[in-house]
Amino acid sequence: MTAPVMVHWDEVELRHVQVGPMSGSWADLGRAAGSVALGVKRIRIDAGMRSTPVHVHDAEEEVFFVLGGEGASWQDGRTAPVHPGHCLVHPAGGAAHTLIAGEAGLDVLAFGTRARPAFDRLPRAGVAWLGRSWVATDPEPHPWGREAAAGELIGEPAREALPGMVALEDVPEDEPGRGDMQFRRRALTRGRAVLAGLQYVRIPAGMMGWPPHVHSADEELFVVLEGGGSLLLYDAPRPEEPAEHRVRAGHVVARPAGSCVAHAFRAGEEDLVYLVYGERQGHDIAYYPRSRKIGFKGLGVLTRFEPCGYWDGEGEG
Repeated sequence: MTAPVMVHWDEVELRHVQVGPMSGSWADLGRAAGSVALGVKRIRIDAGMRSTPVHVHDAEEEVFFVLGGEGASWQDGRTAPVHPGHCLVHPAGGAAHTLIAGEAGLDVLAFGTRARPAFDRLPRAGVAWLGRSWVATDPEPHPWGREAAAGELIGEPAREALPGMVALEDVPEDEPGRGDMQFRRRALTRGRAVLAGLQYVRIPAGMMGWPPHVHSADEELFVVLEGGGSLLLYDAPRPEEPAEHRVRAGHVVARPAGSCVAHAFRAGEEDLVYLVYGERQGHDIAYYPRSRKIGFKGLGVLTRFEPCGYWDGEGEG
């Protein structure tokens, strides 16, 4: 059984960045938790400031979830207010965007797909970056400095929510599960995201959420928002005795694909609330060790099998 891949956001170093009107503190939660294909950063934007230069991702997809404060989303010259519980989806090749904090600042989680190579354009600054390299004829000033020199960011208030925006309370809730596996979830990015999805999940006190499972191709990232409970890790070939690890609000858990370690969450004495961000690989296979079921996502097929002794070194596999 491998050790859990998790970290508490209070343990992750904050890095403060300020260039002109862009100012805030950043914590790379995904890398600290050991994620591979997906990422999540916590950004605390200072009052009245922007998160980043106005930019467009040509390969990556970004999803934001607002934890606290208030402010506005700026997209292609239009603005719309954002509050705690708002989810914003910025697809690859979508609108140029940034976030602007209000008087109370703005605290957000930024989820991303870490496309390779990552290529992003800053249309106002007249530059782009490819991976870790800036693409510009003149290396000075730094692109964020160029963005600051581009002048005031003007945005016309939108009359309705901007594309990709949705409030948590406006997303319908479903209640899958049975027996001791009960949970309620809201698919925040359904119909808006393509490469990965974000769900808001609430597990009632004392209950288990989704059945223990492990993915062959999809990575999942979890951020606990409220309550407490346990992360259960199962040795996929021998699922009888799971390892149990306590989690509480602020814990970030990474479950890379192909780990051979199934995972599940169980709520403690109060409801356990978390966000789960997961890839959408069409060739993914999910294995449920307790029921010996295998789900083939791309085929829409779920089947059961009997072990052939491979894991115990018996037979020829």
